[in-house]
Amino acid sequence: MIRVLIADDQPLVRRGLALILGPDPEFEVVGEAEDGARAVALARELRPDVVVMDIRMPVLDGVQATAELARTLPGVRVLALSTFDMDEYVVAALRAGAYGFLPKDVSPEELGAAVRIVHGGEAAVAPRLLTRLLSAYVRTPAPARPAAAAVPPDMTPREREIWQLLATGLDNAAIAAELDISVSTVKNHITGIFGKLGVRDRAQAVIAAYESGLVEAGCGSG
Repeated sequence: MIRVLIADDQPLVRRGLALILGPDPEFEVVGEAEDGARAVALARELRPDVVVMDIRMPVLDGVQATAELARTLPGVRVLALSTFDMDEYVVAALRAGAYGFLPKDVSPEELGAAVRIVHGGEAAVAPRLLTRLLSAYVRTPAPARPAAAAVPPDMTPREREIWQLLATGLDNAAIAAELDISVSTVKNHITGIFGKLGVRDRAQAVIAAYESGLVEAGCGSG
């Protein structure tokens, strides 16, 4: 059973999410929080597997709460909720340590699937959707955005090539076909890329590609 904590400042949203997940025997909704500070406190007390976290909340917003959980409770995985007109907050949440994000109008099936994916340690973010969000994000002035990151000096030309293809939204099979190599070879290279970038998953690797200048706005494939 996957233990889930729901954090949202709107009671109706919290109740709706609980009603979606609660009846499924695979999930147990262990608590509800009305702000980010309460979400952190309850996560420390209840130790859920997954926190479904609204990004915009009072007292402590979802991005700050996600960063605090990633720092102090790395075993608790965050699935961020947002709307598509708040791209900079989505990217900030992923950078802070969220394992994925969903729109607030998500279907029950998509919510359940995303919680399962995040619980399994994978990123619940469609690469093509992420590239579209990032394309909009990098075109919007954001003084708080961190300075451009450098491409790791020990990254090989092949790793750089695969990183760039990954960042434009291609999955492993498509990258393998593009480069005429095996999927297992692509997976091995991606593991090395993650290590050199110091990132955990594809979502963070895509963010790093945009921030390093390897990929520019508008060049995503989806």
